[in-house]
Amino acid sequence: MTSSSRDAKPSASLAGPALASRTILRAVLLALAGSVLLTLSAKLKVPFHPVPMTMQTMVVLVLGVAYGSRLGAATVALYLLQGAVGLPVFADTPERGIGLAYMAGPTGGYLAGFLVAAWFAGAAGGGGGLARLAAAMLGGHAIIFAFGLAWLAAAIGPEKAWLLGAAPFLLATLLKSALGVALLAGLRAWAPRR
Repeated sequence: MTSSSRDAKPSASLAGPALASRTILRAVLLALAGSVLLTLSAKLKVPFHPVPMTMQTMVVLVLGVAYGSRLGAATVALYLLQGAVGLPVFADTPERGIGLAYMAGPTGGYLAGFLVAAWFAGAAGGGGGLARLAAAMLGGHAIIFAFGLAWLAAAIGPEKAWLLGAAPFLLATLLKSALGVALLAGLRAWAPRR
């Protein structure tokens, strides 16, 4: 055994933990950055009642596609955890309450839907063309609506839930989906290939 082959073995074994540490650090930083983006997108809103119109759903789905299903869902879970412990990360917080009390309110179902939709968007939109991105965005929005409307309908009835929690948002949802596809297509074109 030559001295260079002996030296290569320990270096290779040391590269594993260093690489794993960098990968974990990268994931943590991306999740933190994503939760900041989600918070900012929640604060940019058009006031509606009982559910405000924000850019949040688009950001949830863009993060899911850009990060992949696991990190996208983990990022949304971090955001939801931040809100659950009382940080004012949601739309209309702290004005309409914070923490679990806010999450149990009219937007609770939409918030729960974010987690599933981020995972779905990451699974459905990764590595595909424009049609696959569009399917990920529209499918993710459908998931968010399904969770949100089910939750809202339990509180105010299905007809009112549709009139207050979906109908006013349909056109904006289509526009946010198109904007998300354009943003993701632009990011893919700009990002270096690996």
